Amino acid sequence: MNERINTDEIIFCNNNLSDDLYEEYKNSKYLAVDTEAMGLVHRRDRLCLVQICNEFKFTSCIKIDKGVYEASNLKILFENKNILKIFHFARFDVAALKANLTINTQNIFCTKIASKLARTYTNKHGLKDLIYEMLGVELDKTSQSSDWGNKDNLSQKQINYAANDVRYLIDAMKKLNIILKREDRYDLAQKCFEAIAVHSELDINHYSNIFEH
Repeated sequence: MNERINTDEIIFCNNNLSDDLYEEYKNSKYLAVDTEAMGLVHRRDRLCLVQICNEFKFTSCIKIDKGVYEASNLKILFENKNILKIFHFARFDVAALKANLTINTQNIFCTKIASKLARTYTNKHGLKDLIYEMLGVELDKTSQSSDWGNKDNLSQKQINYAANDVRYLIDAMKKLNIILKREDRYDLAQKCFEAIAVHSELDINHYSNIFEH
């Protein structure tokens, strides 16, 4: 059974998206998605948190217990090809969702890839720099390296960090698309997004350097 707690406009669920939240999200045009894990090595470091935000800024966080390997409503939602899922560094999150919850995410947009293709005037493509330039919002990233497995004792700072990682992605995506289309790079970006699932699967199986010399 999912426990729902409303904390500063963030709804929390345990181990799966609740049925009513699924109904809230299923007709969305866009979903911003992020994940938090115990580390960066898939299958060693478990998934701890999944954050979602739609175009109406409706934000939720799903806490994933150790030993949980499926989340049916999340799977249906993320595998829905009619909803565009926006990530920052999608390669990691898509792999984490597949390795931990057997979710094959469909219809992906990565703001990090889009930033590298659109903002060729800078080498600063982290989320903090991107959001500040695109939207004028300064993100606090001090909780980026945290013990996300301690799910029942997350600090307010951790919660705010996790929520803010998805709250601004849809707006950033729209601004990046303007540049990509203006500079005739939009089609190339789409090809990159289509390749993310392959890169993620390579990462899961520890072939992350397969394209190197």
